[in-house]
Amino acid sequence: MSVSEARLLWAVAAPRLWQALITGWLLATLCFALTHALPGDVALRVAAARIGDDRVTAEAAERIRQEEGLGLSVLTQYGTWMMRLAQGDLGRSLVTGTPVLAEITNHGRYTLVLGTVGWLLSYLIALPLGFWAGCWPGGVVDRLSMGFAVVLASLPTFLVGIGLISAFALTLHWLPPAGFKTGAHMVLPALTLALGLAAYSMRIVRNAVVEVRQAFYLTFARIRGHSSVGAFLHHGVRNAAIPIVTFAALQFAYLVDGFVIVETLFNYPGLGDLLVRSLLARDVPVVVGAALLIGWTYALINLAADLACLKLDPRRSMREAA
Repeated sequence: MSVSEARLLWAVAAPRLWQALITGWLLATLCFALTHALPGDVALRVAAARIGDDRVTAEAAERIRQEEGLGLSVLTQYGTWMMRLAQGDLGRSLVTGTPVLAEITNHGRYTLVLGTVGWLLSYLIALPLGFWAGCWPGGVVDRLSMGFAVVLASLPTFLVGIGLISAFALTLHWLPPAGFKTGAHMVLPALTLALGLAAYSMRIVRNAVVEVRQAFYLTFARIRGHSSVGAFLHHGVRNAAIPIVTFAALQFAYLVDGFVIVETLFNYPGLGDLLVRSLLARDVPVVVGAALLIGWTYALINLAADLACLKLDPRRSMREAA
């Protein structure tokens, strides 16, 4: 990599990194405020999560309130949290006492595996169907795949998951319906995520292929003697990949939403399941830590997509340098 290319990449990356820090802080602050704004006694909810709803007492709740400083004002608690965050300390879970970073790491690895499998599976569905539909727009495959995408996009994620459980777990008995013990337990939640992602990415792939095939440079390549397939593979794939790569990064926003629903539905021990349980228990440090991780991960994935597009499109690199 030349010095000019390194400077260009840094010029693109530096503002995005600042945006990642600001986005994570704003998201965590919003979660902190909203969690405290929920009705009910935080200390009572934490006590119920620690020792059970049937054994919680006012004395136990008061003890937790004093131990964890929950009786202090919200601004004082926020200031304490900010001071810890500045030192790189996310705090400890109010329920388990485990460091928040350890809780997030333990559950996040399950989410990472599930998200990667679901994302790859979605493009195993979307890429061939989208390319086929884009190469022959208006054909049978185009109409069927777009109808399939519209139906999937119209269905809520939990309804798709329930349908898969009913078909493959309860009726055919091919796969386990919930939990996580073996790789078979990951198939249905990953397929639920994949179908939701493929419903949107299929249309993006199809439109990108159609647009590139209608471009003048591809017509010129065919005039020079290249076949349609050869011209597209040699000149068109790289240009068609730019919107696909950008959209693939933006799909992480859908994954964050899908994790919470899918992991709760399938009782999968990932970050979404942890976030729901922590929110119900008013475990503020874990909720805020998860929000920070989600915000920073989303910003960093967008940065990676921008850098990939710079490599794919030299003209954009020149514009960025200018």
